Amino acid sequence: MRYLTYLQRIGAYIMNSSTSWDDFRIVKAISDQQSLVGAAESLGLNHSTVFRRLGALEATLKTRIFERSRNGYTPTAAGERMVALAEQMANDINGFQLKCAGRDVQPSGELRVTTNDTMLVHLLTPIFAGFTKTYPEIRLDIVVSNAALNLSKRDADIAIRATANPPETLVGRNIGPIAWAEYAANSLVKQNAVPDRASARWVGYGDNLSGLMANRQLEHKFENQQIVYRVNTVLGLAEAVAANIGLGYLPCFIGDKIPGITRVSMPLPEPSSHLWLLTHPELREAARVRVFMTYVGGELTKQRRFLDGTADVKFASQPVSLASAAVMA
Repeated sequence: MRYLTYLQRIGAYIMNSSTSWDDFRIVKAISDQQSLVGAAESLGLNHSTVFRRLGALEATLKTRIFERSRNGYTPTAAGERMVALAEQMANDINGFQLKCAGRDVQPSGELRVTTNDTMLVHLLTPIFAGFTKTYPEIRLDIVVSNAALNLSKRDADIAIRATANPPETLVGRNIGPIAWAEYAANSLVKQNAVPDRASARWVGYGDNLSGLMANRQLEHKFENQQIVYRVNTVLGLAEAVAANIGLGYLPCFIGDKIPGITRVSMPLPEPSSHLWLLTHPELREAARVRVFMTYVGGELTKQRRFLDGTADVKFASQPVSLASAAVMA
């Protein structure tokens, strides 16, 4: 009976309040973050505003929405119901926005694209520059993140990702495989010679990138004491190789273009991932999405030989001991 009373009060509040959606968003944010400060930051509001709105909501409903404790804010039964309703409302709104966005006919407006820092720095920025000049009515909002953003919730309109298994909920274009190879500092490689891997120092990836095939290869082939340096970004590892901390595995489209390092192996026989352009099915017919996929997909296809490691680049191929390399350096 008490739970039914909660629902009746919430229902009456929805019917009689013109700002109910904002309050539901606040309740959901507090539940997600388990704190007023975290909720305020996620919503772009002031902490005191969130505190005041929650107090007013609980006074209107005559019901506590959250229990306060040292562990944070925990929803009561009424709070849990409000959070569930907020999620349902958010999904309905996002679905409506996706359908509306997918019906635009002119390539204009804002387009949010997510990718990682490696792709942006070494591959995409010149392509994006060309796109903005070709389609000046489209404003690009680039979100640099390695996290899997939710395109169904409009975290982004398009994702450019290296992945072996793109989400089944998305559609897009497979540009091709991304090859990896071994690289060493130029100071370590002279006269077309390769340092002896059995005695070489290596740089590897941190825990967040431990699942990379290249990192698994490194862990499998070499003793742990040979891996003298770890870093949790691909760009950081490229810098470490260039600084001659050790040999390392890099994507060929990065390693082949960085001054100061040389490819010292053929690409790994099986690429761990492909480069994908992905979007939500509801957005693929939107004009701005369609022209982006066509333009950027075409430009990336021109880079396939750099991506798959078959471009004409010089790389050292004859092994030599580290001692000899040091003498030559």
